[in-house]
Amino acid sequence: MNRTPAAVMGVIFACCLGVAIVVAQVGPPKDARATKPADLVELVTLDPTIRLDIRYAGTNNFLGRPVYPEARAFLQRPAAQSLVAAHRELAAHGYGLLIHDGYRPWAITKLFWDMTSGSQREFVADPSQGSKHNRGCAVDLTLFDLAFGTAVEMPSGYDEMTPRAYPDYKGGPPEARGKRDLLRQVMERHGFVVESNEWWHFNYTGWEQYPILDIPFSAIKPS
Repeated sequence: MNRTPAAVMGVIFACCLGVAIVVAQVGPPKDARATKPADLVELVTLDPTIRLDIRYAGTNNFLGRPVYPEARAFLQRPAAQSLVAAHRELAAHGYGLLIHDGYRPWAITKLFWDMTSGSQREFVADPSQGSKHNRGCAVDLTLFDLAFGTAVEMPSGYDEMTPRAYPDYKGGPPEARGKRDLLRQVMERHGFVVESNEWWHFNYTGWEQYPILDIPFSAIKPS
C-alpha cells in the first residue's frame, strides 16, 4: 500500500510506541487561510540564553517515552522574534524562558490523538484540524530562575491533564500562581495568547496564516 511521507512517519512513531496500526495515516489537512510561506527558525539561534527542556525528546512526558529524535525547538520567524523579546523582558524580573516544545510535526499530533481517549483528548489537538504547534505558531514553556538556573514552581506540572493546568486555576500556592500570571502577562504583551486549559501553552497571533506542516526537524534548513 502506498503511503504519504506523513503516513510513513506516523507508522514509524506508532510502531516504536507499540501501537497497533489499524488504518493508514493520512497527511495533514489544508487550510485556505494559510497564505504565508513557512519560515521556521530555531529559537536558540536567535538567543542562546533561552533554555530548552524538550520533553518529547526524552521520557519525561505524558507518554513516558521519546517521540522526537532531537531536542530542538522552532517557531515561525515573527513568533520566534517575539518570544526572544518576551525572554529579555522577563530578565528584569529575574527569570528566563524554558522551552518544552515549539513546532511539532503533524504526525506527532496524530500519534498523541491515537494514544489518548476520553477526557484526555481535551488536552491534545484533533489531527483532522491540525494544531497550532503544527503551524509553528505555538510554544509550550515555563520560567526558570536566572539566579539558580532551575525551573520555578507553577500551579501544575507540564502536560498535567487536570484543572490545575487551567491558566485561571485559583488553587495552589499563591507564589506559584503569581509566576504563572507574570508569564502570561509578558507573553501577551508580545503577541501571544494563552491556551484556555494549559497555562504553559501560548499561541502566536495570526497563526491561521501559516500552513499545517509535517516536516521533520532534520529537514528544517537554517535561514
